[in-house]
Amino acid sequence: MIKILAACGAGVNSSHQIANAITEEMKKRGYRDIKVDALMVKDVNKEVLSKYDLYTPISKTETFGVNIPIVEAGPILYRVPAMAKPVFDKIEAEIKKMG
Repeated sequence: MIKILAACGAGVNSSHQIANAITEEMKKRGYRDIKVDALMVKDVNKEVLSKYDLYTPISKTETFGVNIPIVEAGPILYRVPAMAKPVFDKIEAEIKKMG
């Protein structure tokens, strides 16, 4: 199972939208063994990040020295396919690297 963390300022709306969008898009692309969680940026720390394979914040945030791939996912929120596709492509590329 590949675990992805989506994070936004409040952890209430945007991160959940991103988590749902990533889940749906990756399923369309054939990835079924993925779990995407949503969290507030203020709750992201070294211990939390160490439990994930990929981090998808809305904007650049602290990663506390945890060495996992980061894909900034903010463009997904615009719901414009031309803006979201490159983000989904980067996420998929990182998933492929994980095997």
